[in-house]
Amino acid sequence: METIEEIIIQKISHSSLHLVDWDHLEFGKYNSDHMLVCDYAEGEWKVPEIVPFSNLSLSPTALALHYGQTIFEGMKAFRMQDGSINIFRPRKHYERMLLSAERMCMPAIPRQIFLEGLQRLVELDSNWVPSSQGSALYIRPFMIATEARLGVKVAEEYKFIIVNSPVETLYPKPIKVKIERDFVRACRGGTGYAKCGGNYGAAFYPTQKARQEGFDQVIWMDSRENNYVEESGMMNVMFVIGDKIMTPPLSDSILDGVTRDSLLVLARDAGIPVEEKPIHVDQLKDAFRKNSISEAFGVGTAAVASAIQMIGIDDLKYYLPSGPFKVMEFLKNKFNRVRTGLDPDIHRWNHVV
Repeated sequence: METIEEIIIQKISHSSLHLVDWDHLEFGKYNSDHMLVCDYAEGEWKVPEIVPFSNLSLSPTALALHYGQTIFEGMKAFRMQDGSINIFRPRKHYERMLLSAERMCMPAIPRQIFLEGLQRLVELDSNWVPSSQGSALYIRPFMIATEARLGVKVAEEYKFIIVNSPVETLYPKPIKVKIERDFVRACRGGTGYAKCGGNYGAAFYPTQKARQEGFDQVIWMDSRENNYVEESGMMNVMFVIGDKIMTPPLSDSILDGVTRDSLLVLARDAGIPVEEKPIHVDQLKDAFRKNSISEAFGVGTAAVASAIQMIGIDDLKYYLPSGPFKVMEFLKNKFNRVRTGLDPDIHRWNHVV
């Protein structure tokens, strides 16, 4: 990896580690001592800095606040079996952030700033990486348009930031989801494949309505026919039907999940049949009628894999078998063993700092 000639580092005078309740790591509640900040102006990226975690100072007319030029990534660092720290698949996350930046007309972040800046930040805040099973340091790189201008335009000034937060696994218990028929997450030709803020903000309303009906999340359908499964809430979704894992194929309306990709690779390594093809809602109904569907689960960085216990389809509730989710648990366990160094990293996913 190429190195940056200079990263300015300003260390905090007093750590906030003592304020953390390590037995109750609410997702996103705590922030590590430092953050990386790098500005873009006059057509170039400036010298990156690692500084004490603090609030930002922005103009009220910063373009990100008005026109949605804001993108982010979500990734994790783990405490490995030997005590070292592993940042999982940072290059894959970097490549996806480049796609998001391109779609949102934002400048590409230099590879060295993203990867080396990330490594130095995690090294500096290494004491914030928890060691309990299932916990990790959640890493949030993001970029916002900071140019102060109310006109509708592509910004010429940006700020790239990385912040860290120690977390537990999200969705530890099986969830109930609803096939969403009235609202869509993303449309073909839109920004569904990009991790931009608007995708998430627009999902709040239908998700809140689903929760009022007793569900935890929704399963998003395609925007053209409203019949084909796309994602489950903030995650990709997989089904075990017969002897196969079935999941929707990637498109410009579906996020290319890093966890999704990793689990599919591990499934194929283990000889588990995988089928990436459009899944019609009637196919799910038919699988429930024939008792051929044995598992359904969402997959993503925060939860890794979250079992789905019930799917609401057109006012009917379909329940998954109550027994163990053997395929999901096998993949989740294998995934975690690779990330923590218990199993060989044959795909070279781990970046040990």
